[in-house]
Amino acid sequence: MSRTVVVTGSSSGFGRKVSEEFARRGERVYASMRDTEGKNAAAAEALEALALKERVDLRVLELDVTSTSSVASAAAKVLAESGAPDVIINNAGQLFVGFTEAFSAEEFTNQLEVNLVGVHRVIRAFLPAMRTRGCGLIVNISSIAGRCTLPFHGVYHASKWALEGYSQSLRTELACSGIDLVVVEPGMFATALFAGSRTPEDCEDRVSTYPAVARQCFEETGAKFKALLADPNAPTDPMLVANQIIALAQAAPGTRPFRSVVGIDFGVGALNAATEPYDKALLESMGLTSFTTIPAQNESEET
Repeated sequence: MSRTVVVTGSSSGFGRKVSEEFARRGERVYASMRDTEGKNAAAAEALEALALKERVDLRVLELDVTSTSSVASAAAKVLAESGAPDVIINNAGQLFVGFTEAFSAEEFTNQLEVNLVGVHRVIRAFLPAMRTRGCGLIVNISSIAGRCTLPFHGVYHASKWALEGYSQSLRTELACSGIDLVVVEPGMFATALFAGSRTPEDCEDRVSTYPAVARQCFEETGAKFKALLADPNAPTDPMLVANQIIALAQAAPGTRPFRSVVGIDFGVGALNAATEPYDKALLESMGLTSFTTIPAQNESEET
């Protein structure tokens, strides 16, 4: 029996790749994105054409993660047609880059609205149905930027570090309902996220007040990132992330790692391995292990 998969931010990058690959594996996929009749009309039409050509169950869904009403409407459609989703992939995101001080409070809020609050909107819309059924998988697309820091990425780091904490806490709350939650932490990848990164409007011209060495560092950092993405030998193919998500979805409940690093990780994989025992020990010290852990199941028990 095919599963129902909901993906946000499916107009390009990881979202589009994973939507196509899940559909090709016989799953019913709701490839969601905002503005399907405007900015993302071409992407929506391309996915619909692929569904017809390859005869797969790939359905484009209007969903704006920054709008509670949009998320509610999309969730109602999915639930009416297919019931509770088996897999939710929270991929929609934006990248804000620049001198942290130069971002206005409104711009900072917008970064959090997409990368953090939008994830909560989507999860909250589907959780009652998933809990009633007693199973399911949520995959939150985080970033290595949620585990390390660099200059000029403070606003983006804030959104991804917050997503990591949110996800880790929610994972423990959902385990007793049979719902698994994991995060995937991509490194640098050649997707629209980097190409469409936003810099501060800086209406007060605060950047100009920084020493020249800082402004030069900002330019050099951007150049280094572009060089890494242009390296044909670097692991920057978005399919690497799509394949990892598919592998997580195929794994049995209770066996999935909480964090999965993919691509250029700048040491984050080692950091995760080092901190995992401490995270486990904290739960054990509070007597929460049984409540916060999904019992391991084999594939036959899962089905």
